[in-house]
Amino acid sequence: MDDLIVAGGTVIGPDGRMAADVVIRDGRIVLLGDAAGLPGRRIDATGHLVMPGGVDSHCHIEQLSGAGLMNADTFETATRSALRGGTTTTVSFAAQHPGMRLADVVADYEARAVRGALGDYAFHTIVSDISGDNLSVDLPALLARGHRSVKIFTVYDKVRVADEAILDILHTVRQGGGIVCVHAENDGMIRWMMRNLVAAGQTAPRYHALAPPRLAEVEALNRICRFAEFMGQPVMLFHISCAEGLAVVREARARGVPVVAETCPHYLFQTVDVLEGPDAAGYLCSPPQRLAADQAALWGGLETGDLAAITSDHAPYRLDASGKFAHGADAPFPRLANGQPGLEMRLPLMFDAMVSDGRLGPERFVELTATAPARIFGLTGKGRIAPGMDADIAIWNPARQVTLGKTLDGAGYNPWAGRQVTGWPETVIRRGDIVVQEGRVLASPGSGRRIPMALSPAMAPRPPMHGLGG
Repeated sequence: MDDLIVAGGTVIGPDGRMAADVVIRDGRIVLLGDAAGLPGRRIDATGHLVMPGGVDSHCHIEQLSGAGLMNADTFETATRSALRGGTTTTVSFAAQHPGMRLADVVADYEARAVRGALGDYAFHTIVSDISGDNLSVDLPALLARGHRSVKIFTVYDKVRVADEAILDILHTVRQGGGIVCVHAENDGMIRWMMRNLVAAGQTAPRYHALAPPRLAEVEALNRICRFAEFMGQPVMLFHISCAEGLAVVREARARGVPVVAETCPHYLFQTVDVLEGPDAAGYLCSPPQRLAADQAALWGGLETGDLAAITSDHAPYRLDASGKFAHGADAPFPRLANGQPGLEMRLPLMFDAMVSDGRLGPERFVELTATAPARIFGLTGKGRIAPGMDADIAIWNPARQVTLGKTLDGAGYNPWAGRQVTGWPETVIRRGDIVVQEGRVLASPGSGRRIPMALSPAMAPRPPMHGLGG
């Protein structure tokens, strides 16, 4: 097969930029430099930015929620949407509910991905039940197979894990090598607020902004940081939304706790005001959106590195009885499905802000949306344009203006519709194959591959504080 050559563009990496051609052979990058005179099929990238395909390490795809509701995306619809938005690798959730065997959960989820995925993928294993052989047999075996990321919740009836069980999970992952990701909010505070809001008749979607109070996030983040410190086990803290939560992360990192953290576009660009409009249900997410001052703090955290990644937290539910309104169009906000779609829009939104508007720049854009997620989760070959890496490339036209509209995911609506962005991924390459061209997705279902998670520096444990040895 002839080489594929991306010629004449400006290649962007987390450490800098260079005018260079990219030569691709057998799905990998073999040369970064001057390809003049070399034979092969050429893509003219003159005037364009050549960036690694995005890595979205927080997306809910073909997943049954804790409330028993299947979200609106299959692997086929979600990864098709991801590719068009420039994301070539996703990390989604194999979700265990109480009574399920972890081994069976992951096997079933992997079969769905093999059947449908157009992009490459890895999984986080959601652990909600440590009984039986789940912790002693299944989880160590999954870690050994490269499923090295475990997700836990401190909130929600069917999936939340009590403190002692959290420590058991941290210890097991420490022994097997991996990272534990946490949705950290205080369940008691949220339940108390919901109960009292509903009792007062304050059930409209706008009251969701009060139900998960910011201190619920702060308390749980601090508790998880102390658990990580006690066990010496690396933790990724999901969807930081507020200034006080960021401060917890910063203080923990300053004292050497092995924690990293992420945020999402809806916390950087949406404020609590979106819950005031007639379409508020489409914007519900947890934690909820906060204030402009919180947005400024989060941007500061991205600049300092206290926030290591930007993910979508793609959680698609349709605005009908199959999704958001499964309990009725007039259901109180605690009964509305929680989450919003964002897999396709993550990179265009962030490119517009970081590259086109000059906020942090293209190098940090690449670091936060591709390189760092791949590094944290041990996704070998992903997140960087360099010889030997997988040829996952998005070729961005930095001058193209697009008014955001219909997406390819299954949600049926786009919370960012009508917003104009500058910069667009016109051509997307996945492992050397052109998978998006002129807005058309060319990849076929099942052509994606699972990427086993290798042990990464972010997974390296620290000395524990419990005094029991490793």
